[in-house]
Amino acid sequence: MSAATELMNFAIIVAFVTLGLGQILSMVRLVLGPTSGDRILALDTMVINALGIVVMLGIHQGAQIYFEVSLLIAMLGFVSTVALARFMLRGDIIE
Repeated sequence: MSAATELMNFAIIVAFVTLGLGQILSMVRLVLGPTSGDRILALDTMVINALGIVVMLGIHQGAQIYFEVSLLIAMLGFVSTVALARFMLRGDIIE
């Protein structure tokens, strides 16, 4: 293996570890709270970390399908964050 390939593998491993650590810390914030806004923000951060993990899997395996899945995760994460925020502010989602 060349030095560039080894460096790329090391960077992918570091990215997986940091995204996993971010996911765990977001889960701790989700459980501990203290407010509902903190919990919504933690859920949004978990969606972003999951998005990063899926993209890193796509880079690691070289498969295109992971990037399409990441777009779906991003859209669902955005809609769910907006819905939760509207519910917290107004008490309903659809007027």
